[in-house]
Amino acid sequence: MSIYIEKHQEQFDKTIEHLREGLAGLRGDRANPIVIEKIPVEAYGSITPLNGLAAIQVQDARTLIVQPWDKSVTKDIEKAIQASDLGINPINEGTQIRLSFPSLTEEKRKDLIKIVHEKLEEARIAIRGVRETILKDVKKAKEDKEIGEDQFFVVEKDVQKKVDFFNDLIKEIGEKKEKELLTV
Repeated sequence: MSIYIEKHQEQFDKTIEHLREGLAGLRGDRANPIVIEKIPVEAYGSITPLNGLAAIQVQDARTLIVQPWDKSVTKDIEKAIQASDLGINPINEGTQIRLSFPSLTEEKRKDLIKIVHEKLEEARIAIRGVRETILKDVKKAKEDKEIGEDQFFVVEKDVQKKVDFFNDLIKEIGEKKEKELLTV
């Protein structure tokens, strides 16, 4: 693999990681702590992600339990969950908060699938952006006579193979998430 591709490998990897994190935040029919981990909670005069203030446990397939480490922030956590776009009503039990996830409606599933497709397209665009950056570097190297015409075409071909690999990976990740969202 060429140094031009290796130099940008981290950008490819970050794009895939960002996609996975974004899709993990979309809830399916099962209760998943990842869905609420990053909810911003205003506590102690600053904004902190929920997982920085409480332990999150799966009680059963549709229920999460949030146990604040400091009981004084329980109300703040409850308020943040209500303000989030999850559409879940938290039940404050004093020392913990119970979240019961209702079954997804067909309409909600379709909306989530649309969001999945948007995130997949964002990832593909990011991959194409990395490809353009690499090709720009390679063209400049060719113009500066650092590499020859043959090497330019070899690198160009390798870049396209890499892009195709990541596009296939994006497709696979998307299909897996769609299947998860459509499973009742």
